[in-house]
Amino acid sequence: MCSTDDVAANLAAAGASLAEAADAGATWVALPENFAFMRREGQPYPCAQDVDGEIIGHVRAWARRHGAWILAGSFPERSPDGGPRVFNTSVLVSDRGEIAAVYRKIHLFDVDLAERGGGTFQESATIAPGDEVVVAKTPFGGVGLSVCYDVRFPELYRAMSAQDVRFLTVPAAFAPETGRDHWEVLLRARAIENLAYVVAPTQWGRHSADRSSHGRAMIVDPWGVVMARAPDRPCVILADCDLDAQDRVRRALPALRHRRLP
Repeated sequence: MCSTDDVAANLAAAGASLAEAADAGATWVALPENFAFMRREGQPYPCAQDVDGEIIGHVRAWARRHGAWILAGSFPERSPDGGPRVFNTSVLVSDRGEIAAVYRKIHLFDVDLAERGGGTFQESATIAPGDEVVVAKTPFGGVGLSVCYDVRFPELYRAMSAQDVRFLTVPAAFAPETGRDHWEVLLRARAIENLAYVVAPTQWGRHSADRSSHGRAMIVDPWGVVMARAPDRPCVILADCDLDAQDRVRRALPALRHRRLP
């Protein structure tokens, strides 16, 4: 997607993409980080809301309509303490429209990319970090939830592997300066290390005068092979994820069982 700060337009675009994916036979669909609201850098979150608010309400309705599981990549969740910061929250919704898991982004993007031709970001100024590793139980296996910058912290995904994940989700709005060199490498590494499918929907293009994203959404198999990759435009990508094939890979290369701690 190429989301902006227009919530209604973003929800309409997300709904259309979900319908396209479902019509193509997808039984679970993932949306990118900030799919419903892409904040202009330095601006507040006027649409911050609870998990039972309008944004996730739309996702639950879509899930029921299409009979598909949906990952709501992330949205600005209002803090329960009423503070100025929000959570960057990812929600997995079942095909019955029920909330299956809620994950609040743990690692916050506080970086200075000026020397790389980019900007300075301080996510912690407006976002509060989560503190819980989340693996959802689904009919197609464990799904580990993460968001964007989390992908740089392999220990998070190792903790998920201890809970028997088959899929790792990485909805993102990756910066162009880091995305061109790191995005694919990190996704493939997380897939290889954990012998898991990695589903990484992402934002693409220019969202506003001061905000843009790398794009190249991907689905990666447990061997680290990119099964589907988005071109440089908003679109739907699809892949058939074979759980039997994943089991064969894990038997042939049982690295998860070979792990030894010092």
